[in-house]
Amino acid sequence: MNFLKQPTRNLFFTGKGGVGKTSVACATAVRLADEGRKVLLVSTDPASNLDEVLGTPLENRPTAIPELPTLFAMNIDPEKSAAEYRQRMVGPYRGLLPEAAIKSMEEQFSGSCTLEIAAFDEFSRLLGDPAATSEFEHVIFDTAPTGHTLRLLTLPSAWAGFMEQNTTGTSCLGPLAGLQDQQQLYQATVKALGDPSVTTLVLVARAEAGALSEANRTSGELAELGVENQHLVVNGRFRATDSSDPYAASLQQRGDRALDAMPAGLQPLPQTVISLSPDRLLGIESLRRLGTSDWVAIDLQLPESPKPIGELPSLATLVDELVAPGHGVILAMGKGGVGKTTIAASVAVAIAERGYQVHLTTTDPAAHIAAALNNEALPNLTVTRIDPEAETAKYSAEVLGRAGSDLDQQGKALLEEDLRSPCTEEIAVFRAFADAVASGTNRFVVLDTAPTGHTVLLLDSALAYHREVTRQSSTMPEAVENLLPRLRDPDFTRVLIVTLPEATPVHEAAALQRDLRRAEIEPFAWIINQVLQPLPLTDPLMKRRQSNEQQYLREVAEKQANRMAIIPWQIDPPIGLNELRKLTHHDLEPANP
Repeated sequence: MNFLKQPTRNLFFTGKGGVGKTSVACATAVRLADEGRKVLLVSTDPASNLDEVLGTPLENRPTAIPELPTLFAMNIDPEKSAAEYRQRMVGPYRGLLPEAAIKSMEEQFSGSCTLEIAAFDEFSRLLGDPAATSEFEHVIFDTAPTGHTLRLLTLPSAWAGFMEQNTTGTSCLGPLAGLQDQQQLYQATVKALGDPSVTTLVLVARAEAGALSEANRTSGELAELGVENQHLVVNGRFRATDSSDPYAASLQQRGDRALDAMPAGLQPLPQTVISLSPDRLLGIESLRRLGTSDWVAIDLQLPESPKPIGELPSLATLVDELVAPGHGVILAMGKGGVGKTTIAASVAVAIAERGYQVHLTTTDPAAHIAAALNNEALPNLTVTRIDPEAETAKYSAEVLGRAGSDLDQQGKALLEEDLRSPCTEEIAVFRAFADAVASGTNRFVVLDTAPTGHTVLLLDSALAYHREVTRQSSTMPEAVENLLPRLRDPDFTRVLIVTLPEATPVHEAAALQRDLRRAEIEPFAWIINQVLQPLPLTDPLMKRRQSNEQQYLREVAEKQANRMAIIPWQIDPPIGLNELRKLTHHDLEPANP
């Protein structure tokens, strides 16, 4: 990995969901630790899977990895960070202020952005305060998928600017007098991010047009934030061993075409190319091989594996059940990069072609719905995106019009400054999500949701949203008030958990299912995407991956899903109406060589 020839102290990994950020970040940490350097590996992803990849249970503080004495890792847990943040802000006032005032402060710190800003506060401490990580030679950040990461990286400037300009002394974070230390910390974080001698931003992508386009957009936006020391990693590059295998040949050709058409903004960046892994990346030994010649030369003999579990149902088998109520909400949920957008778009197309009115939309900050449809139109199908900037402007204007009309000049100025805080965006997007769900009372709404961690936080924030919005106004929107009952109604909401036949996506999907059930939301079905089992493969690397997926197909079928369906890997990418239609046809072929 070329960026390790002269590694900076901080290495920041980002990219589209599912491109392998965690694997590359972990392999980097292992490589540096093997050289005897003391390394801290941190995940800022609410849906972190560092524990599974490293084979060690992690907490909200540095935990030693037994197999490598100089490697430590931690997850920034939003719940724990929020509790610690709340105590740090409120604790000094206990015993000094009346109980009613303490309760008011606690209420203020339970707003809809508390989890995010608390996790960010911990991130800033690790990056902006040298003393916090002084015992480590390198700090590696495995970040959340791109949309979340961009927000995380813009927060230092947003919060620093908000506190610098705020003259009223309050915010959705509470009294600003208690945040002066944080202001200095956030400014130090911005400085560290932009210092090329201190921080390297590693953009991780696949040899796929969508992933490279996302990396290009991220690169440009981060450069505008002053983060210019960037390196591109093309992960999972596949080269066919058996060129007579049409599936292997197609996979290599896809990668060739994507790299040949690499966006101009990425071409000048220093690059590292990592070959596709034949096996799952779990454990220190597998991480040591990633990106090395040993990885390429690995024995591709098929391992012993369970017998294939037999014919599995297709997505077409679920469509009849999905349309039975005549209206309602269908949510496609799962880890980033598993194909939620494709599944949501194909289901929406299938329902619209049956004559139903369908609204297809997304809460994902890195929306790709238009690309999935190839910008093609279809009768009965309306396609939109919940745009954070537009929703924030709309929400702010509404609050000012409703709550600001009766305020004096000073009160209105206070409200305007409060609405300029980054938390307002979270409230506005959440309300738009609730409105989209509410519109399912008279049509079908298909929601392509954000990656798992973001989505769960969104669903969990209903009560926090209630408290926050009533702090800024006296009314509670009907859509928000009825959101949880609608999500819990199996005749109104159908949740499709989308995953891949691989360890991390399946286990994260299982965790998502547990979270949904705790919220009394029962998933309708699991969809396993890009399955190799039905394909007549001859390429040894692809056959090995085909063999490895059996245990995860069996795990879903026997232990997780009430219903399940698979989508075989397709030679032609499922882009555009014709290809999306194929995914919901009963006679779907594994592929068309």
